[in-house]
Amino acid sequence: MPNRRTLTRGDRRRNDKLARLRAIVRPDLAVVGIDLASAKQAAVVTDHDSIVLGRRMFDGDPWVIDDILDWAAPIAAEAGFAGVVVGCEPTGHRWKPILERCRARGVEVVCVNPMLVHRGREEEDFTRDRSDFKDSTIIARRVADRHCYVPYALDGHWCRLRHLGARRNDQLVEATAARQQLRDLLECVWPAVLAAAADPLDSITWRAAMAVTCDPDEIVAMGWDVFADAVTAELGRWGGRRRNLRILGNIWAAALDPGGVERERPAATERARDAMRDWRRALDELADVEARMVEVLDALELTDLVCSIDGLSAVGAAAILAEAGDPARFDCARTWVKHAGLCPRANESGNFAGQTKMSRRGRPGLRTAAWRAVWGAIHHNPVYAARYTHLRTRADNPLRDGQARAAIAAALLRQLFVVVTRRVAWNPAIAAGKEVTPLAA
Repeated sequence: MPNRRTLTRGDRRRNDKLARLRAIVRPDLAVVGIDLASAKQAAVVTDHDSIVLGRRMFDGDPWVIDDILDWAAPIAAEAGFAGVVVGCEPTGHRWKPILERCRARGVEVVCVNPMLVHRGREEEDFTRDRSDFKDSTIIARRVADRHCYVPYALDGHWCRLRHLGARRNDQLVEATAARQQLRDLLECVWPAVLAAAADPLDSITWRAAMAVTCDPDEIVAMGWDVFADAVTAELGRWGGRRRNLRILGNIWAAALDPGGVERERPAATERARDAMRDWRRALDELADVEARMVEVLDALELTDLVCSIDGLSAVGAAAILAEAGDPARFDCARTWVKHAGLCPRANESGNFAGQTKMSRRGRPGLRTAAWRAVWGAIHHNPVYAARYTHLRTRADNPLRDGQARAAIAAALLRQLFVVVTRRVAWNPAIAAGKEVTPLAA
């Protein structure tokens, strides 16, 4: 047995992970590697030396796992194994029914990172040839070598939060696309209106005016009084109450001298109205989804805790937790940050020390959610603001803006991990990395 006192934290973590995998991928179990697809499944049975004991193509959906297990069991028994363990790639949603059915039958399932399978194709025979059976064999080999992991199955509130987060991302994409389309159209046929406000697409009054009509000729035909009243009536739908007369005056002046490509204006402004409706619909659905995400945080009794971090909203925290799942499944905050791909990547060999960069190996959605939360943190939290300024202006190795924001994102994840797992409100002691006492249960 190794002396744990002489091991680094990384060594201990890897040893513990290997011990957990050994309890699942046991020597007395044959390995079933499955290359999942929509209409056919390539399955192989191997021993722990990657010797293929059997292979077969199964027609049908991925959840024909019962047929695969019934076929693999006698092959494994004939080779002297007590049972099988199933390995597959986490391909989309297909692995989830397999996990559910296998566990119901008492069979363990592990997943292999698709990157390992991709790189294993060339390692197999020094070619980049790809086939279903080749991939399933590589999957089985990775499982036998324990280069795999136990998939994390969401349930309850965490499952709902994951799906709501995915829906929120869809609505953000739709809203952004409609917003950009509106800008492009107006730049072509009515560029003057984009100068009516400093940030026109972020102005509530400007949005309400474009929701009334995107056609300058229609604004002139309506007259000032009718147009102003219509904008006032529209403001409530965009979250405003009081109209900005200066912006309205600028829009009126722009309508009198629109500029742009006049021959395309009727058709382009009609399309712009459609873009405005798409934008409004996406924003309404986004607000509904975000409200339901906060409801899940309330059910988990996390809303007050995550909002104790100044600059982090309940929606921002919910977006992070939707991507990561329950932080308690990670053994430490560093592992959570590594899962997001925000940890530094070492580049050292002998006397050589290269530039340290962010790894970007992890869950990209989690990294994006943390990155979005940085803006509020450095603008509304004095601790993060001071840290950001220090990283940008320190005499030794000052960081660029993006590097400093990445460091703040990693710090935000670490501290959110402490707040959620230990059930303590955020305070400067947590920000400083000092020990905190969890709340009484």
